[in-house]
Amino acid sequence: MSDMLSIGASGVRAYQTALTTVSENIANAGNTNYARRTANLKEVIATSATSGSSITGLGVVANGVVRQGDDLRAGDVRNAGADLAKTEAGATWLERIEGALTGNQLGDRLTSFFNNATAVAADPSALAPRATMLESAASLATAFSSTSDALAGAAADLDATAEAAVGNLNSLLSGLAKINSAIGRTPQGTSGSAALMDQRDQILGAMSAITDVSVSLDVNGRATVRAGGDGGPVLVRGDQAATITYVQNDEGAMSFAVHGNGETQVMTPMGGALAGMAEGAQRIAAAREQLDAMATSFVDGVNAVQAGGVDLSGNSGAPMFEAGDPPSQIKMVLTDPRGIAAASTGGGSRDNSNLANLTALRSSGGYETGLTDLVSTNAAALSARRTVASAQTAIRDSAVAAHASATGVNVDEEAVDLIRFQQAYQASSRVIQIARETLQSILDIR
Repeated sequence: MSDMLSIGASGVRAYQTALTTVSENIANAGNTNYARRTANLKEVIATSATSGSSITGLGVVANGVVRQGDDLRAGDVRNAGADLAKTEAGATWLERIEGALTGNQLGDRLTSFFNNATAVAADPSALAPRATMLESAASLATAFSSTSDALAGAAADLDATAEAAVGNLNSLLSGLAKINSAIGRTPQGTSGSAALMDQRDQILGAMSAITDVSVSLDVNGRATVRAGGDGGPVLVRGDQAATITYVQNDEGAMSFAVHGNGETQVMTPMGGALAGMAEGAQRIAAAREQLDAMATSFVDGVNAVQAGGVDLSGNSGAPMFEAGDPPSQIKMVLTDPRGIAAASTGGGSRDNSNLANLTALRSSGGYETGLTDLVSTNAAALSARRTVASAQTAIRDSAVAAHASATGVNVDEEAVDLIRFQQAYQASSRVIQIARETLQSILDIR
């Protein structure tokens, strides 16, 4: 009877653990960061002290909790997420460049300025066309400056975003080191150990969205993380986490460094948001450089045309624009419509020959065409990023689905297990009850 009691008691304990595990799975069915767990049920086997042979039929024991993780598929999700995050971040800053180049109507203002100069050439002695030309010149200067400000604002926002991302990454590295330490102290095969590994994978996923990482796990489940490939600098090993710093030079190039174990190593993100930001920073810097070069050429060219002619009063033409710092911060310095140098030296008030040089400048300078090319090139790059992002989203979603299929909770399966373990629990309880009743009947006979 004592054997029946112990066997029944072992069943009650084991199936109570199994029921608890199933209940935990059902409760977390909608938690994407949760990996399904199962109770590891094993027959109790003892060894005979006299013969050394195994003795069975002693009941069942819940020998820990098994976490249904899939490290290979988790790695696929991280890699796909890093690729997508890079593309999406790059597209974000291409959109900012597009908004800066088109939002201030710089192209329209350039066309309007040159067209109004043509109107002055049609009637060089009239003040109304001259005033209109100066108004369009002032609008053009504002458009140059506003476009410059918008690009500078994008660069400043990107810099702040990168700083925040690096700060977030450092927090994740520190958090993972603490998780590693806790995993090392927590007995394996427990719910606590499984929960820590769920947190570990969640942090690794968040890291990969910032920068590409390679991950290796030891036998206890502690993660060693390197930036980039297997030969990259170590970000986390055991309970030790490195620190990442970030700087950006005047040319827009981003630089990342890993500081750990008394060493400093260069980190070059190839995936994740940081890689997309690095590309975006270079594109913003290139756009600003081209805009400054265009502004310098335009100001110098227009002022040279002015200097080569005479105004309505017969005086040598004065500068119309002044380049700032940066050169795209253009200021309007000519305010008197009579100061437009339409005539060549020695020409009269009806002479418009000097404005032919402005028409030639429009053609040779290629300002409108250059701006159109700049906008079109950026738009083409943005379109390509969006196409790639669409494909990478499908790849990422497929990887997530495969991972969820391997590790996620299936409520239907859990419902079946719940009924099965409940019946086993009730049956074990019945075994105990029968053993007690039988033992009591024997005692009553005696």
